[in-house]
Amino acid sequence: MRRFAIVGTGLVAIAGFAGAASAADLAARPYTKAPPMVAPIYNWGGFYIGLNGGGGSSHDCYTITSVAGAPVFPSSEGCHDATGGVVGGQVGYRWQMTNWVFGLEAQGDWANLKGSNSSRTAIIPYMNQTKIDAFGLFTGQVGYAWNNVLWYLKGGGAVTDNKYTSFFTGTGAVFNQASETRWGGAVGTGIEFGFAPNWSVAVEYDHLFMGRNSVSFPPIPTAVGRSDNISQGVDIGTVRVNYTFGGPIVAKY
Repeated sequence: MRRFAIVGTGLVAIAGFAGAASAADLAARPYTKAPPMVAPIYNWGGFYIGLNGGGGSSHDCYTITSVAGAPVFPSSEGCHDATGGVVGGQVGYRWQMTNWVFGLEAQGDWANLKGSNSSRTAIIPYMNQTKIDAFGLFTGQVGYAWNNVLWYLKGGGAVTDNKYTSFFTGTGAVFNQASETRWGGAVGTGIEFGFAPNWSVAVEYDHLFMGRNSVSFPPIPTAVGRSDNISQGVDIGTVRVNYTFGGPIVAKY
């Protein structure tokens, strides 16, 4: 029995020694650096919706071309600026490729742009007045982003809802009225700042090229009808607030 006990004790000692030697032969665990810190950058991609408000000015010039259905030598009636406030909203979608941002947007605004001038051609003094009740923009965008700051250009189509009124200067009595929906083009630029996750604010300027249209004023029982070529160009400045759906931050190593 003593022999077995001695052998067993020796085996245990040898095993312990071997284990210690094996552990000693293991190389020390190499030092690894911590992963680099992730630098967050603002992501402008995704669907967004927002509100806007500001002001505008429409430059309108009238040229009379017919009276009571009979052509007359085209004569300028003068120009005026129709000014006032605008408020509305926009929806769009953007794609971001590195620092470049591309997008599509639709914008619609209620407006109260109103102005008038005295006609240069009248025997009896009267005023021509223009009022824009609403406008819309359908545009594409291209921009460049510096993290959460985006500068962009935009361009596309525009539409305005116009009302034209002529009234006698002395009495204010209306004798001619007409309205039209006018289509044209638009260009603009803006700078947008992402101030919180998903939220951004922008300042934008747009110019609308609405061209020149022939507008017919129908006769009424107390006045004859006439036609005018009316040119229109609109300048609009707005402050916009957008909410972008999806994660606004992407990781950059």
